[in-house]
This record gives sequence, structure tokens and C-alpha cells, in this order.
Amino acid sequence: MAPSSSLRHSVDPRLLEILVCPLTKVPLRYDRERQELLSDQAKLAYPIRNGIPIMLVEEARDLNDQEVKK
Repeated sequence: MAPSSSLRHSVDPRLLEILVCPLTKVPLRYDRERQELLSDQAKLAYPIRNGIPIMLVEEARDLNDQEVKK
């Protein structure tokens, strides 16, 4: 049986403490609702899939795009 799409995986808080943006090397903010790690300086949101942060710039969502659509 496939897991429900509403299932939220938690991320180890110790992992969140050491992860930084691959571009700027600054700490990231965790958005639990969207399951993303946010880099305010780079204006990127890195997805978390199945509890695993995807720290690839190519996979990141541009936060500026979200702001324009509001």
C-alpha cells in the first residue's frame, strides 16, 4: 500500500543544525508545512522528500517566484 501524500516525515533536529545552503553556506530555516529548507540569503527552498533534504540547487524552488504570484 502506498503511503498517504498527507504523511509528513520529520527531519532530525541535529541534522537541521548542521545543514547549510550549498550556495551561501549560511544556516537554513525549516518550513515544516511545506517540507522545505529555506535559504533566505539565496532566496531558495530546498525540498525534503521522504525525510531526506535534497540539497541540490537544481532541485530548489526559487522563493522570488512565490512572492510574485501572491
